[in-house]
Amino acid sequence: MYIPDHFAETRPEELARIIREHPLGMLVTQDAEGLDANHIPFEFAHDAGAHGVLTAHVARANPVWQRCPTGSPVMVVFRGTEGYVSPNWYPSKHEAHRQVPTWNYEVVHAHGLLTVRDDERFVRGVVARLTRRHEAGETPPWKMGDSTPEYIDGMLRNIVGIEIAVTSLVGKRKLSQNKEERDRLGACEALQARGHAELAQVMRGVG
Repeated sequence: MYIPDHFAETRPEELARIIREHPLGMLVTQDAEGLDANHIPFEFAHDAGAHGVLTAHVARANPVWQRCPTGSPVMVVFRGTEGYVSPNWYPSKHEAHRQVPTWNYEVVHAHGLLTVRDDERFVRGVVARLTRRHEAGETPPWKMGDSTPEYIDGMLRNIVGIEIAVTSLVGKRKLSQNKEERDRLGACEALQARGHAELAQVMRGVG
């Protein structure tokens, strides 16, 4: 990934935040049949191991866990907030007409080694933690106990767990840091007005 110095993000807490707030990762793998990508919600234990541990599950019918056995190097891409930025939103554009369109975004590439965890206890734990987290805002939150044990057991048999020991995290936050403050804030106001509150907020935070 191309990362100019002013867009580089190396702070562990910011990298963990992006993963936590945007947990649907793109698992990129390569085997004898070529490149592949699977889109999977992950949990990230940022304090485990040297750079953290990612856990998830895939359908047993998905060949990724057989094509990429334990020890395979993989990459998971987490895309944070993003959006188009018009040059018309920069005050300086209307003075010198020296601005062009761009796209602002946050992204983290997590590199690591895959471990296949085809055991019921691990998979049940992954599903339980993902459920607790993503159902927390529901009233009432769904829990596995809402279904019969036989049904849940059958569902768990149809998935396989994966664990990725992260070896490096590479982050990029392209948020108009290379622009004048008035231009960056002008873009923030326009994004806010167009319903892109999350992108506007993180752009304000880089000032």
